[in-house]
Amino acid sequence: MSELDAPRLLAELREKLGAIVSLLNPDQLAAEISALEEKAADPNLWADQKMAQQVTGDLARKKSALNRLTDLGQMLDDLATLHEMAVDEQDQASLAEVERELSTAKNKIDELETQTLLSGEFDSSPALVTIRSGAGGDDATDFAEMLMRMYLRFVEKQGGKAKVLDVSYAEGAGIKSALVEVDMDFAYGKLSAESGTHRLVRMSPFNAAGKRQTSFAAVEVVPVIEETDQIEIQDSEIRVDVFRSSGPGGQSVNTTDSAVRITHLPSGIVVSCQNEKSQLQNKEAAMRVLRSRLLEAERQKQAEQRKELAGDVKASWGEQMRSYVLAPYQMVKDLRTEHEENNPDSVFDGEIEGFVNSAIRWRRSNN
Repeated sequence: MSELDAPRLLAELREKLGAIVSLLNPDQLAAEISALEEKAADPNLWADQKMAQQVTGDLARKKSALNRLTDLGQMLDDLATLHEMAVDEQDQASLAEVERELSTAKNKIDELETQTLLSGEFDSSPALVTIRSGAGGDDATDFAEMLMRMYLRFVEKQGGKAKVLDVSYAEGAGIKSALVEVDMDFAYGKLSAESGTHRLVRMSPFNAAGKRQTSFAAVEVVPVIEETDQIEIQDSEIRVDVFRSSGPGGQSVNTTDSAVRITHLPSGIVVSCQNEKSQLQNKEAAMRVLRSRLLEAERQKQAEQRKELAGDVKASWGEQMRSYVLAPYQMVKDLRTEHEENNPDSVFDGEIEGFVNSAIRWRRSNN
């Protein structure tokens, strides 16, 4: 970065931060924080555990947002001063430090911009990620397992937690399907950008002739919905089956019937969970998944009705959205946003933040 580049980048970052400040409105944030602090100080608040958790969670998020705005503004001011001094003194070490810190500031502002765009009802909720292999035989089931690992690594790098609730292993390589519960900041808001059909092109390791193979996998993301008045499930509406958990190749991993499968009779939705230690824990997890899928089904139904009334004939969000090409060249490209990376290995190792952020911005601009 030259001496002339730093002022230009500083100006761009100030402009972007200014737009975020306008959206978040620090004065309004401060007023909301003050009101939430009053609620949190009420000794009777914890009589309602759910309300208390909501209040303290909202308070923490709003404080964090306000602190980030303040810190980033101060960071840009300090970098402008440091750059001016470094130019005057021709201090190359300080100029290099400015370059590094500007890159850090850009990443932080981009992340804050992304979170600012995540204002949907469930964007801050945990998420359920379902990965299913599609056409392509062993390559497809192997691809599905690669995607599962990619999301697990992404969540780990984001400082979140991921729990594999259910896996159906393929007879050959990889998995037929997997269900992963993700808890991290804006889990649903971020990962919902991954919903759709993913395509892999590579020289097949499962083909003796080494021919190029195209395979597909589908990713579905729904928010985790805890038990609320929105989703009421009567005992008469479900059938609960228990069975013995199993691992790859059918190897028994549990000597008791602890795995649970729940069928919602009115909708035909079936969910299963086998990775918890007890039947009760697996049933609770499966019910959590069922509530989330029922809510998502209702939301999709309403969206289809709105689209029909509007006469919208554009491709839906869930269409094929990303290609992972390993041969004859190496590139991962999002077909919606045109964002691309030339290092598929790093992408499969969880480095997908660029894809997630660009998709969130794309989705907002197309809504």
